[in-house]
Amino acid sequence: MNNDLLKLATKNVDDIINIAIGHKPSERALVVYDMRYELTNILTEAYRTVLPNARFVDFDTVSKEEVISTFDEMHPNDLVVLIQSSNFLLDAFRIRLHLFNKKLKVIEHLHLHRNTEDVWDVYVNALEYDIAWYRSIGPKLKAKLEDTKELRIESGDAVLTVTGGVESPKLNIGDYTDMENIGGTFPIGEVFTEAKDFAKMNGSFMCYGYADTAAFTIGMHKPFRVDVKEGLIVSWQDDAPESFGKIIEKIEEFERPIVREIGFGLNRAITRLRYMQDITAFERILGLHFSLGEKHSVYKKEGITAHKAKFHVDVFPVVDRVLADGEVIFENGKYIV
Repeated sequence: MNNDLLKLATKNVDDIINIAIGHKPSERALVVYDMRYELTNILTEAYRTVLPNARFVDFDTVSKEEVISTFDEMHPNDLVVLIQSSNFLLDAFRIRLHLFNKKLKVIEHLHLHRNTEDVWDVYVNALEYDIAWYRSIGPKLKAKLEDTKELRIESGDAVLTVTGGVESPKLNIGDYTDMENIGGTFPIGEVFTEAKDFAKMNGSFMCYGYADTAAFTIGMHKPFRVDVKEGLIVSWQDDAPESFGKIIEKIEEFERPIVREIGFGLNRAITRLRYMQDITAFERILGLHFSLGEKHSVYKKEGITAHKAKFHVDVFPVVDRVLADGEVIFENGKYIV
């Protein structure tokens, strides 16, 4: 086991538990893990150090009924940690939502096997909970976006504009004050929103990466132009990867290739050059990402039935500058708020 990574993981896990989650010694803790991947093992050992009195359960050595039974033994405000090489499945429900419904705190690490060994250090560094950064930049960015009438995203000669305002932004910054649920999927670091009126999103952006819809990993490419008209992907550069066109075609079989989520990533450990393959973690990158397809249950929109929407494909634009009502809020890889 990589001792340097283990030491850093232990420090970062300690901060997540004690600062972000606010776990108290009087509250019980349960860690459910597997041993299928070395990065999973590193994180499990870190949690063993930080939570010496926790109960540890190897998911692969017990039945699903036994796992559910351990959840049922927990009390509200107790902590459950899920460390998953892939994604634990318990048939009828998503575990994290089940645990939230039981008023439990949750820390989830999932799909760790998607990240190759050469980027394990990126993942572990991305777990750092820099409270001064997240809890200052996040609310400031949210405040800037809250009343913005025009959002302008510049990437080279391509410009994408959203007029008519954006939805009230949501924070994923490890501050759960006044929130119904405490915890979520880590690494964290994001402020996200979407256009109030999709028809008022027009222009182009340069795309350098997007999710492989089969493997749910990031594919990195030479930047290519993508054109948006009234919120819909209508065309793209002739030399764009063939797979991008196939993704749009697949979405169009069932719904509209609409640009929904506009995510502002805040995690400074993740960059375009030092990235992780798992799309869930990579979308926290310091920069922007969009989602394509109608699936985005956070915001309700007329004409979209949440349980029928099928696609949420993350794409990553080159971003030189972002302006909110003419004021620069992101430039040269830095937030200016």
